[in-house]
Amino acid sequence: MLEVYERLGTHCHEESDCTVLLTHEQRDRGRLKLVSDRGEEVRVFLERGKPLQVGEFLKSSCGRFIKVLGAVESVALASSDDWHRFSRACYHLGNRHTKIEVGERWLRIKPDHVLEEMLVQLGLVVSHEESVFVPESGAYSHGHSHD
Repeated sequence: MLEVYERLGTHCHEESDCTVLLTHEQRDRGRLKLVSDRGEEVRVFLERGKPLQVGEFLKSSCGRFIKVLGAVESVALASSDDWHRFSRACYHLGNRHTKIEVGERWLRIKPDHVLEEMLVQLGLVVSHEESVFVPESGAYSHGHSHD
């Protein structure tokens, strides 16, 4: 069993010994019990509140390197050719504290029929797909103070 207490970021110069495949929800947790691509049990004990990133490296207590991969999961894809409609949709999703992945006039959210209906009413085209979900980390993800 590998125990992980250390994050190395996405720029590690070591070769990974194994990988773990995580959904967005799993990457958002600080305590995990996983199985690597080599069938080894991996227990993760990290600081809460700072999601793991796709491509990030972890170091086990025995010195092995583990790479985090993003699992493909169901997402709703909404798009618009109109920047005004698109920006209004992003505003309304943000106002509901919805996790959102933003691209050039497209966005992804976890499937939610109420939010999807709102997006359609705002003039976006909504479809469903399977993709790695990598939402924005948030305005205060790198620390925040009122100095």
